[in-house]
Amino acid sequence: MNKYFITGIGTDVGKTVVAAIVTKALNADYWKPIQSGLTETDRGTLQNLLPNFKGTFHSESYRLKTPMSPHKAAEIDGVVIQLEKIVRPKTNNNLVVEGAGGLLVPINNKNTIADLIAPSDKIIIVSSGYLGSINHTLLSVELLKSRGLKCAGIIYNHVNLDGTIEVIENMTGVPTIGHIAKHDQITPELIEEYTQKFKQKLESL
Repeated sequence: MNKYFITGIGTDVGKTVVAAIVTKALNADYWKPIQSGLTETDRGTLQNLLPNFKGTFHSESYRLKTPMSPHKAAEIDGVVIQLEKIVRPKTNNNLVVEGAGGLLVPINNKNTIADLIAPSDKIIIVSSGYLGSINHTLLSVELLKSRGLKCAGIIYNHVNLDGTIEVIENMTGVPTIGHIAKHDQITPELIEEYTQKFKQKLESL
């Protein structure tokens, strides 16, 4: 069974929506190691977007109250996030792991989200179409390379500027898994639609 790590080029780029699509397409389990600041967790969001799904939604290693970077949220909550206590759940299924924010988001005074990635993970970057997103996407790919890690593919979330995806593909060599258009509402039916669109490429990673 394979492990897939979903990371973003920043905050609020659509990681959880992508995680729902990937989880369903690969009949995987889902796990978010660190959750901060949401009344409803991302795990809960996936459960709502994937009704009747038979995979397991594993509990977080750290559940923080404050809607800030994990290191600061933990400080406010009186918690120290310890890397060695973030242990992946055991499963016989594929496992989708969702990071928090981007790769260099601190989780304590020493470690970042990138330190949660295992060498064998198939890493999927979620990119978006805001001003500066090309730079942030290229930086994310370069950071992975500097750590001896390889991005398996990129999913783009409502990128409307012509040429954006093409220049990233040309400069990184990282394949595009798919593009998610802008939607007013994310529904289980929409997740199913993108699951079918992306399934073949995801299975071939």
